[in-house]
Amino acid sequence: MRRGLLVVLLLLFSTLGASAQTLDRAWEATGFANPESVVWDGERKVLYVSNVNGKPDDKDGNGYISKLSADGRVLAEKWLVGLDGPKGMAVGGGRLYIADIDRLVEVDTATAKQVRSYPAAAAKFLNDVTIDEAGVVYVSDLLGDAIWRLADGRFEMWLADPRLQSPNGLTVQPGAVVVASWGPRSGQGLGTKTPGRLKTVSLADKTIRDISAEIGNLDGVEADGRGGFLVSDYVQGVVYRVDHAGQAKPILKLSEGAADFCTIPGRKLLLVPMMNDGKVTAYRLP
Repeated sequence: MRRGLLVVLLLLFSTLGASAQTLDRAWEATGFANPESVVWDGERKVLYVSNVNGKPDDKDGNGYISKLSADGRVLAEKWLVGLDGPKGMAVGGGRLYIADIDRLVEVDTATAKQVRSYPAAAAKFLNDVTIDEAGVVYVSDLLGDAIWRLADGRFEMWLADPRLQSPNGLTVQPGAVVVASWGPRSGQGLGTKTPGRLKTVSLADKTIRDISAEIGNLDGVEADGRGGFLVSDYVQGVVYRVDHAGQAKPILKLSEGAADFCTIPGRKLLLVPMMNDGKVTAYRLP
C-alpha cells in the first residue's frame, strides 16, 4: 500500500472514532445471551430483548425473550422461552412478532403466550420485522434476498429480488418499506462484495430505490424524527444518522456486534443490543 494512501486511511478512521463518540450513556443491562434485537412496547411501557443463545441458524430451542423496564431493570430474564434463533421483533395490536429462522412467531404481550407460528419453509434466514399502520407485518430474509409479508392471516413471500442486497433491517414509512441492506454477498456466507445501503421498496408497486450511498454491513434502522434515519453497522460497530439527502454521519462508535436497535422517542433514548458482548446499552439522543 502506498504511504500516502495509508496516511489518508489512518486519518479517516481516527476521525470516525473521534467524531462518533457523541452520545451519553443512560444505562446498561448485562447478562444476555447473544442479544440480537430490542423493541419498545409503548402500550405496556416495557422493552423486549431477543436472545439467540447459540448459533443464529441452529434450531436448538435455546432462544428466549427477556423483558426490561425503560430504565434497564430486568423484569423477566426469560419472559418467553422455546424459540430457536429469535432475532428481529415488532410490536402491534397487543402482539409481539418475532423472526425465528424460518418462521414468524406471534405472541400475546399480555400473557406471554404464543398465539400462532407462521412457517416459511422457503425462507433462508428471517431477520427483522416491522408493522405498518394497517397491521400488516413485513419480515426480511437476509440470505434469501427477500421480504415476507403477513396479511389477513397469510404469511407468504412478498418480494424476492437480488437488488435488495441481503436485506437486514426494516422499518415502514408512508408508502414504503425502508430496507437496511447488509450488502451483496460474495458467497454462501456473510462476506460482502461492497457495503450495504439504505433502500426503499414501494408498497404500491414494489419498486426498489437506493436512498443512500454505500455505508456498511447494515443491521437496525429507525426513522430519526428529522426526515432521516438511524442505522447500525454490525461489523464496524457504528451507529449512523442518515439525513434526507442520504448522507451518513457517525454518531456513535461501539464494537462489532451492534445489532437491531430501537428508540424511545418520548424519552430520547437509543437502545443498542451488543450481540457479542451480551448487553443492551441505552444512549441519550440529542
